[in-house]
Amino acid sequence: MSEKLYLYPVWVRLWHWSNAILFIVLIITGLSMQYSGTEMKFIRFDIAVAMHNIAGVLVTFLYAIYILGNTITVNSKNYRIREKGLIGRMIKQFRYYSYGIFINEKPPFPPKKNRKFNPMQLVSYVIVMYLFFPFLIITGFGLLYPETIFPTVFGISGIQFTAIFHSLLGFFLSVFMLIHIYMCTLGEKPSTHFKSMINGYH
Repeated sequence: MSEKLYLYPVWVRLWHWSNAILFIVLIITGLSMQYSGTEMKFIRFDIAVAMHNIAGVLVTFLYAIYILGNTITVNSKNYRIREKGLIGRMIKQFRYYSYGIFINEKPPFPPKKNRKFNPMQLVSYVIVMYLFFPFLIITGFGLLYPETIFPTVFGISGIQFTAIFHSLLGFFLSVFMLIHIYMCTLGEKPSTHFKSMINGYH
């Protein structure tokens, strides 16, 4: 019988689900604003803008809680990348995702009390949460307060550059979210990992 591990404390679970709901709102309202000039309009433009801005501010607040939580709790240890042998561990994990998982091989890096993420999860989460997400927030607030944006960036309008960069980040993070949801279905049962983020146990 496999060991039952308590990997997700209450604050992480509350942050995770709140962040997920708000990010879905951001995706829907962002797409609605992007295509507001076509027949594909889903939400009235002014309502979509207001909802997007409110969700963006709330996501920023939650991000501050996430950073604070990872600073003052032991959860921070899960985001430390050990560089020695990293490429080899990532290749091993990639082989498992692309082949081993389909022939019922055991995962090469199963969760442990002192290691929540496998190498590919760790690197992707660090890039997303400590690089992409801060830039998404910065560009979002830049568009909320356009007077703070440089007039020109690389010879083009600063607002246009910021809007394009913000949209690209939103696109990549949306793709990441879809992949994340798919990967969560690859437990012993499709619901296993989702239950972990409800009760905290793996």
